[in-house]
Amino acid sequence: MAEITAGLVKELRELTGLGMMECKKALTEANGDLKKAEELLRIKSGAKASKAAGRVAAEGVIGAYLSPDAKRGSLVELNCETDFVARNDDFVAYAQSLAEIVASKNPADVAALIAYPGVETQRQAMVQKIGENITIRRFSQIQTQAKLAQYVHGGRIGVLVEYEGADDVGKDVAMHISFSRPAYLTKAEVPAETVERERGILAARAAESGKPAEIVAKMVEGGLNKFLAESTLLGQPFIKDDKQSVEKMLAAKKSRLLGFRFLVVGEGIEKKSSDFAAEVMSMVKN
Repeated sequence: MAEITAGLVKELRELTGLGMMECKKALTEANGDLKKAEELLRIKSGAKASKAAGRVAAEGVIGAYLSPDAKRGSLVELNCETDFVARNDDFVAYAQSLAEIVASKNPADVAALIAYPGVETQRQAMVQKIGENITIRRFSQIQTQAKLAQYVHGGRIGVLVEYEGADDVGKDVAMHISFSRPAYLTKAEVPAETVERERGILAARAAESGKPAEIVAKMVEGGLNKFLAESTLLGQPFIKDDKQSVEKMLAAKKSRLLGFRFLVVGEGIEKKSSDFAAEVMSMVKN
C-alpha cells in the first residue's frame, strides 16, 4: 500500500474542492494514484474537472506590455517570496520592463531573456536590496497583423487576445478569460484522450443511476457537451451576458477571435503551508 501523504491529500483537495477525508479515502482506494483518485471522486461525488490555472500557489506579479499599434503584446511572470514584495513599486516596474523586452526583442526562452543586457544585473540588485529570492519564471507573447487587446487583473492574471473586429470586443474577451480561464479556444482543440477520459467518467457516473441504457447514453452525451462548452472559450457563456456564448457574441459584433494567451501568478507551484499539512497529517493518521 502506497503512503498517503499530506501533500497528496492537499493536492487532491485542490483539484476537486472536496473534503480532506473524502480525498484520503479516494487516495487509499486508488493506492496513492492521484489521477485515479480524482477520477473516483468525480464518478462518486460529481466533482468538477480540475482547472490547473486555479491552483495559485506562489507570490509575484504579471508584467504586461502592449505596443502602441496593438500588434505586439507580451506577459511575463516574475516571482518573489511574499505578497508584500509583489506590491513593491520597483518589483512591479521591473516586471513591466521585462515584458517590454520580450515584446520588442522576441527572446527564444527565459534563458535568452535573462541573457539580455541588464536583465540579470537588475535582478541581482533587487535581490540584494529587497532580500528575497526573485525569479523570472516564464513569459508569453503574440505578434500579429490583426489586433491585440490586453487585460491584467489584480496584477496576478494577465491576458492577451488576438482578434479582428470591433475595438471593445478584445478587451471584453480578455476580461472574460481572466474570469473563466478556458483551456482551449474551440472544441476541435480538445485532445481526443481528454474527451475519452471525460466520456469514461461520465459513463461510469451515469451507470450508477440505474436508468435505462438509452437514458444513460443521453446523459453521457449531454454531460460531454457541457464539459466541452465549459472547457472552450467560444462555448462558454459570455461573462457580460450569460444568455449567449462567447461565439454568439462575437458573431453578433461581426468579430473573430484568432487566439489568446494568459498567465496566472504561481500556477502549478506548490506553496508550503505547515499548519495545513499538520492538520491533514493528523487526519491521515486517524
